[in-house]
Amino acid sequence: MKFILSLVASLFCVAVATAQEATPFQEARPGYEYQFPRDFGSHDAFRVEWWYYTGNLKAVEDGRDFGYQLTFFRVGLDPEEKIPNPSRWTPRQIYFSHFTVTDVAGEKFYFFEKINRAGLGTAGAEAGRMQVWNDDWTLEGDASEHHFKARQNGVGLELKLKPSKPLVFHGAEGISRKGEEEGNASHYFSYTRMASEGVLELNGKTYRVEGTSWMDREFSSNQLNDALEGWDWFSLKLNNDYEVMLYQLRKKGGGVDAFSSGTLIAPDGSWEHLRLEQFTVKARDQWTSPETGAAYPSGWEIAIPDHKIQLRVEPDLRKQELYRLRSIDSSYWEGSVSVQGRQGGESVDGKGYVELVGYEKPLKQELPE
Repeated sequence: MKFILSLVASLFCVAVATAQEATPFQEARPGYEYQFPRDFGSHDAFRVEWWYYTGNLKAVEDGRDFGYQLTFFRVGLDPEEKIPNPSRWTPRQIYFSHFTVTDVAGEKFYFFEKINRAGLGTAGAEAGRMQVWNDDWTLEGDASEHHFKARQNGVGLELKLKPSKPLVFHGAEGISRKGEEEGNASHYFSYTRMASEGVLELNGKTYRVEGTSWMDREFSSNQLNDALEGWDWFSLKLNNDYEVMLYQLRKKGGGVDAFSSGTLIAPDGSWEHLRLEQFTVKARDQWTSPETGAAYPSGWEIAIPDHKIQLRVEPDLRKQELYRLRSIDSSYWEGSVSVQGRQGGESVDGKGYVELVGYEKPLKQELPE
């Protein structure tokens, strides 16, 4: 689960100057029927979407642990037929991407971003198939294999990923609800366990790596309501072949929104939608960023009583914050974590990722009309 915050105003100056009356973007509504390979590709009728990957990797030679995130975002500025300027430079779509690598043993966190408009092919996403690019960061794939590569300032990652389980569709009736109003929802599906292998380049050294990854695809036009300040999102891969996705939507003034939810995925690929009352997430500690002053929870206890699941989640590195970004107006924490606990009386452990949004300041959704 990712987010769209206010983009840098300068990227929109042309669109603001030329836009006329906007045709509403399509909203995520119940009854949506997924089709593939169509839904791997771009959905320009929706305002925002993303192709999101995180993973936990080991160096083949020495077992060194790494984590990574690579996400491609598309933001539609106005329905194409309403922009009178025919120039290829007119920014009908903005693409931005985030790339991070966590070097656990080295206690280093690297993060990078790219921002480009769709004009002249610098960035884009094909409809009907998975082919996405932002400059020289690229993603392509189908139901059998995905392949991506990203490189910046001496840090690079190229991976091939193969799904170990079928797709999971979060929520119910084709939508993942994020609020009570119509349209406070997204179309949201995942590959929750993907065998991953490739090459990591880090400061002049090359590592052959392998491990597991998680892919999210979401597209929507108006996910969140104004009463929310942010969220905490968890994707956990357990060594008994279960996966857990949970998100808590945090309300301004305190408390958790009733539309917070999750998904529990079984070893055979079947899944169960979890309502807020079916799980608990309790922060154990706190970490304050020296860069932004934001105080993030750090370490959690998670319980899913109906399934006798009790987990303790710890960050592999506390400092995994993306800050002073050009593409969004707030910092966020997105990092590799380790899991220990019990399920049904048996010990379990695992790896995963956690995303913490809205701790520096409440998130914004507004985009220029």
